[in-house]
Amino acid sequence: MLQTATACLASASLLIWALLCAIQDSQHKRISNWLTLAPAALAAGWLLWHGQSLTGNAPATVLPGLVVALALSLPGYMGGSMGAGDVKLLAALALASSPLHVLGSIAGAAIGMLAWTLGGPALWQRLPANARHRLKLLDPSQKDGLPYAPFFFCGLLTTIFILA
Repeated sequence: MLQTATACLASASLLIWALLCAIQDSQHKRISNWLTLAPAALAAGWLLWHGQSLTGNAPATVLPGLVVALALSLPGYMGGSMGAGDVKLLAALALASSPLHVLGSIAGAAIGMLAWTLGGPALWQRLPANARHRLKLLDPSQKDGLPYAPFFFCGLLTTIFILA
């Protein structure tokens, strides 16, 4: 029973953190180091102190997740399609969870971005003007690329529900 409560609290904490990152990224196309490096340091400290991630995975499971997160995000960063905050976001998730969380979140984000690219223009026009103004960086017609964290949040949310 205690493990279930701890897992629920960890999942809720990850979702709140991802939501804060998504809000900041959707409004500024930037995620502060306080929202990426601080949680990564906390997750690493938890992992070292307790011998497991926040979601209860052993270090031998967490480290491959970190490798996957970096292997899938660093090329995008070096190619200019991802920001440094996105790389740190995925690294922090890897330290706090498992490779399945990382892969599921990345896959969910990719599906969400594809869906937004295809269906976003029609939905965007139906949003109230004040919502379009506040979320102008999510405008499907902009040429600078979309912020990643809002789609990452959707991917993490879906992954947590699937893994629960």
